[in-house]
Amino acid sequence: MNPRLKRGLELLLVPIAAAIVFFEQVLIKYLNAAMAAFARLPWVARFEAWLETLPPSGAFIAFIGPSALILPVKLSAVWFVINGYYTTAVVVVVAAKLVATALLARLYRILRPTLMTLDWYARADTWFFAWRDWIYDFVRAMPAWQKAREMVRTVRAWLRALVSGLFAR
Repeated sequence: MNPRLKRGLELLLVPIAAAIVFFEQVLIKYLNAAMAAFARLPWVARFEAWLETLPPSGAFIAFIGPSALILPVKLSAVWFVINGYYTTAVVVVVAAKLVATALLARLYRILRPTLMTLDWYARADTWFFAWRDWIYDFVRAMPAWQKAREMVRTVRAWLRALVSGLFAR
């Protein structure tokens, strides 16, 4: 590949890939913590225990079912846009995506052992995570990613020193 083209693509794609990786990692971490706290409610714990007893086909339906719930939310966002409520549309879509991501991540954690008994699902799951890890490794190996990572570490260290200096008094 042409070195100039490669460098141009790196400059274009690394920030996008970095943002996706960052948001995925941070979002999943905090959404999992929030959903784990929510799961401590007795009725939610009972529901999750029931989900674990489902046969593979029922587990698959329970896993993909909530994805259908986001369609009316998206339609309402279209209605907001048509009527000029752009900010409301964005807020609705972002909030729905956050809730859907949290819910699906929790369902995945609960239903994965059962879903993995389906051969086709196990192959798809393995393929997807191998592909995702390959993409992550590819992005993390890029010089631009490594420079950005070092910059973030430097800024974090500077902020940590600044904050500790403010509260040391």
